[in-house]
Amino acid sequence: MKNSTSSDEKSNLEDAALFMKNSTSSDEKTNLEDAARGYEQVLQRKPDNETALLGLITTRLQLIRLKGSNIKEVIEPLERLAKLKPEQTRYAVLLAQAKQQIGDREGAAQVLRSVLENKPGDLDALQGMVALLLDQKRPEAAIGLLQDTLNTAAQANKIQPGSVDTVAVQVLLGCVYDSQKKYAQALNVYDRAIKNDKQDFRPVVAKAMLLKKQGKTEEAKLLFTRAVALAPARYKDEINKEAATSSSSVLSTTASPTPEG
Repeated sequence: MKNSTSSDEKSNLEDAALFMKNSTSSDEKTNLEDAARGYEQVLQRKPDNETALLGLITTRLQLIRLKGSNIKEVIEPLERLAKLKPEQTRYAVLLAQAKQQIGDREGAAQVLRSVLENKPGDLDALQGMVALLLDQKRPEAAIGLLQDTLNTAAQANKIQPGSVDTVAVQVLLGCVYDSQKKYAQALNVYDRAIKNDKQDFRPVVAKAMLLKKQGKTEEAKLLFTRAVALAPARYKDEINKEAATSSSSVLSTTASPTPEG
């Protein structure tokens, strides 16, 4: 009898917890829908209101998480925001990602190409284009894009200093080689990057991760230790964690962070 009561109580508690969870999700969804309508009303009066566009995009993305919206619903405001703020390329990159998610790969590619024509060293756009090309099973095109970027980097940086983060592009190229199991080419790219900038931790981490994946744990351990010594404080814990975990792909994990402070 005691066990039966205990079991019933447990079941009741589980039912109550599930009800509360569903109720909370429902309330959150309602609040987000109300917020989205509010932003839409503002945009009817002021179509180029950046705050309202950002708010609408953010709200709809949250609704997608709650399965109360569709990714298609963020494309139109993202297109408007990207057009309104072309210098802030992250909006264009987000638009490309949204288009890719709905299967419009050519639309995504057009958006990213437009960014790269004006800013060939834009890392977010490069990573987005590389991911798109790999998704299309076109690794050689991804490699060619990154090699072309590196070949023109010196000239681009003369015109606009710092416009191409050469080390980041090299690391991304190495990651693509790694993803295609072209490990010798990947290691060669990482070694060139390390030689060119001995104070940059990113290619050191990338090489360490690849060596760890190949089972060369002692060599990898030395490189992880070196990377921790070189890295800014905010990256040290992440590197230590990576050193302690099982093998994983390095694609897109080390290309973005800059080596400064």
